[in-house]
Amino acid sequence: MRHHPRGGSPTGAPRRRSVSITIKTKLGTLVVVSVFITTGLLLVALKTSTELRFITVFSVIATLLITQFVAHGLTAPLDEMNTVAKGISHGDYTRRVRGADRRDELGDLASTINRMADDLEAVDRHRKELVANVSHELRTPIAALRAVLENVVDGVSAADPETMRTALKQTERLGRLVETLLDLSRLDNGVVPLRARRFEVWPYLSGVLKEANLAAAQRRLASGSGHHTRTDVHLHLDVSPPELTAHADAERLHQVVANLIDNAVKHSPPHGRVTVRARRGPEPESLDLEVVDEGPGIPEQERHQVFERFNRGATGAPHGTGGDGGTGLGLAIARWAVDLHGGRIGVAESARGCRILVTLPGLHSTRG
Repeated sequence: MRHHPRGGSPTGAPRRRSVSITIKTKLGTLVVVSVFITTGLLLVALKTSTELRFITVFSVIATLLITQFVAHGLTAPLDEMNTVAKGISHGDYTRRVRGADRRDELGDLASTINRMADDLEAVDRHRKELVANVSHELRTPIAALRAVLENVVDGVSAADPETMRTALKQTERLGRLVETLLDLSRLDNGVVPLRARRFEVWPYLSGVLKEANLAAAQRRLASGSGHHTRTDVHLHLDVSPPELTAHADAERLHQVVANLIDNAVKHSPPHGRVTVRARRGPEPESLDLEVVDEGPGIPEQERHQVFERFNRGATGAPHGTGGDGGTGLGLAIARWAVDLHGGRIGVAESARGCRILVTLPGLHSTRG
């Protein structure tokens, strides 16, 4: 999975403010107008000696006509909203309510229904994309594993170590996909607790980098599968000051750093360098963390897609050998883990390669 932005939408284009006329005001105006009409007709009757019964009939007719006009203006939008709401309840998210530009409560209600329809349409689209992407991700390793096993059963190939390593590679890929999907499900459902504590940054990150190197070497020797199997890329740690401390959930932060390193290594050139840089943030025990690679970087037009699930970007295949490009879920997990802390993650400007910047809020702002 290539570095990809978290898809975002503009939060809050400035809403046009105008003088609003509430329904209560309209009804009050209706009463006042009716009284004025009746009073005016009574005055006309007194000055012209018109019979009172005619004035009463005219007053009733005029009041009914005005009331009918106002009532139609109030009930017609409600009927349309009811129709649109029923359509939404049956899965039709394409319809919208007219009259969102009205300057009363009905206009506000129409805007709310339209925003709800937009959100539900986006959720439904993402759900369909998720099902399609998961199906695609599962089909590839299952088909490869089935082909290997069928060849062994049919006697086309022997069950030698090389064949079994191929089968193991696909099985491990399936396992990784299921594990990452479960992680995302837990994060989405809010069932992942945040156990934040104070820790020393340099020893912690040093351990994460060593673990990444050892895991890559072991996977390369075992089966050539796993996350990255690049052993030619140098991992460099830069922590300043050396005694820097931070307050965060160490396990969740491990997910963030490991996935960012994995992504950076996959897209590094041969014998490239990946730098993990940590600095003190503006708040007590806060942390600014960067992972910088020397790869092709991210085209500016793709940055709005950073950290979207299953999005590997369009920068081409990973460098080096042994990489399958990943499942497209690692950076999505990194984003959710940062969100769980109440922090921020995104692509920062870089003269070379890609630079991912993570900001954790520290002791007083961490949620949990």
